[in-house]
Amino acid sequence: MSSMTQCAVEIQTSPVAVPALPEWFGEVSLVAQYLSHLGILEALTQRMRLARGRMGTYDVIDFVAVLIGYALSGERTLQAFYERIHPFASSFMALFGRTLLPHRSSLSRFLASLEQSTVEALRSLFVEDLLARELAGGEQRGLWDRWGEQWHVFDVDGTRAVARQRALPRSPDLPVPRRRLEQVCAPGYRGHKRGEVLRTRTVVQEASTHRWVATFSGAGNGDYRAELGRALSTLRSYLASQSLPPGRVIVRLDGLYGDGVVVGDVEQEGLGWLTRGRDYGLLALPEVQAQLALPAQQQHLQADSGLTRQLFDCPQVLFSTRRTRSRVIIASHPASSTLPAVGVVRDGQVYELFYTSLPVGAFLSADVLDLYFQRGGFEASLADEDQEQEADRWCSGTPWGQECWQILAHWVWNLRLELSQLAHPLELRTTCLAEAQSSQVAAPAQARGPEVRLAEVTPAEQAGQWARAARPGQFAGQDFTPQADGTLRCPAGQTLWQRERRPQADGSLRIYFSPRLGSCRACALRAQCLRDQPTSTSRRKVSVVLGQPAASPSPVPAVPPSAPVRVGTAPLLWRDWGRRAGRRAWMQGLRRQQVILTFLPAAPAAQSRASPTLSRAQRAHRRLSWQERLSRNAVGQPSPRVRIHLGGIPPALAQALGLAS
Repeated sequence: MSSMTQCAVEIQTSPVAVPALPEWFGEVSLVAQYLSHLGILEALTQRMRLARGRMGTYDVIDFVAVLIGYALSGERTLQAFYERIHPFASSFMALFGRTLLPHRSSLSRFLASLEQSTVEALRSLFVEDLLARELAGGEQRGLWDRWGEQWHVFDVDGTRAVARQRALPRSPDLPVPRRRLEQVCAPGYRGHKRGEVLRTRTVVQEASTHRWVATFSGAGNGDYRAELGRALSTLRSYLASQSLPPGRVIVRLDGLYGDGVVVGDVEQEGLGWLTRGRDYGLLALPEVQAQLALPAQQQHLQADSGLTRQLFDCPQVLFSTRRTRSRVIIASHPASSTLPAVGVVRDGQVYELFYTSLPVGAFLSADVLDLYFQRGGFEASLADEDQEQEADRWCSGTPWGQECWQILAHWVWNLRLELSQLAHPLELRTTCLAEAQSSQVAAPAQARGPEVRLAEVTPAEQAGQWARAARPGQFAGQDFTPQADGTLRCPAGQTLWQRERRPQADGSLRIYFSPRLGSCRACALRAQCLRDQPTSTSRRKVSVVLGQPAASPSPVPAVPPSAPVRVGTAPLLWRDWGRRAGRRAWMQGLRRQQVILTFLPAAPAAQSRASPTLSRAQRAHRRLSWQERLSRNAVGQPSPRVRIHLGGIPPALAQALGLAS
């Protein structure tokens, strides 16, 4: 050791390396203690089981502990996390009751061998822990409409994680290339992100608490209806445990779910909905044209962009797929020189559709848009998640390994919210989304538009005039089978969706169908379906004409008057907790406190010169039981080997963690 004195400062150096404790080690210690105190670690060891060859010394709980620490650390890569935790590996694993830290390659092999049953057991534990403890103020959170009634809002949306694929040469003397993410990714809609393949993640969040309720993922675009069905089923279980009435729940969706079939799925679960619509063929119906010819019922000003929309309210729209009625709000504004990101341009106007089940008397048209664009509890949460945890990062090249990481990342988010309320309690904040209206204000008569029926092709409507084949030997329109959900099934088994609905001059309606581009590109029946010399971008289009032609074009019908609807006089209120203040105070407060790590002297081992005694099962190398496998890496000494001292822990938090302050 050498020293140097200069002025009033003495600097000492030493050749012995003393690694600095990671700033996130204190948070990992408290979270591990909290999970142990609640019995969650014991539940993970007993219910998450995986039988695979060459398991070695480690069990499932060892790898789960590594992923929990990785999510809490915020390190960009697993390699960076292992480099920081390596000098303190024994202390880190002792927090979870284990001895040795698994190697990074062992973690990769574990994630690659995960099965669906193991991940579903983890998902069940995540939901059970979510239902076990409710945050305070549950009866005071949510949305209050103009009649003073309380609503609960949940968001369902998805994210995309794209991956770029390097161009690899192909020749007979080279092996066939194998992509690292070929199991977990697939081609899909990339939006504005660079990449060739992607994976989608559907998440459910309670808007007033900012807690994640469920997460599901799939390769490519995924199966959005199946994932939405699982999300709604989990949401119903959550509502039942919290004694929340489903009739007072609104599920906010984006334009991906904006069709009548999805609205029917949500209604079948007994829940309300608020979503963007994507069936722009509705704008061509004569009844809607008559509604748009009237003056707008309201205007909506979007504060962040300054865009003013003219609103037209149609409360009685019938989707024929499941006989579901929905309120449809049409928003329009002048088109600019660039194409809009959302909506369709007709005659110099941009039209957007919004479907909702919110009652007219409790929510005006502008109120519905205010609620839809008040996405602070969801989009901002995803942005914070990208900065703190980045749940979409690649941890595994297999679907179930990636799903396991995403569930644990959401679990860590919820634990931070829960512990931050214990360490730094926050009061509920109230936001006025819309001011109160006068008691004399009522909805205009024109706001209750006529009943509009969205015509869709069903097996009972096969008598329409189908398009003929382009030439003999090709498939005609009658060779495509209508399905119950309004789609068509081609002779090759591919699905064709509605692309355009065009009213004809004789009063009939022509509907155009086409499949995805990739469906026709590699089809074996391509020559019998498309015209001569089809290109790589060609795909089949099928049209059908529905309705009886009229003797002469009928004029646009007038909107029949209807009784005005009384509107409540209360303001539109939103009560929730601050999403970021408590969680950031929890994280930054712990990372600014000193953490003292002390290694306690171990008890002397008993001296024995005799050879170890083996049982007959050990001598024969028989299969171990679940408990024997688990005990191989468990901490053997009952007395503590490491003492961790943390400062700045409130007594209430220490008591909740089962610690002495």
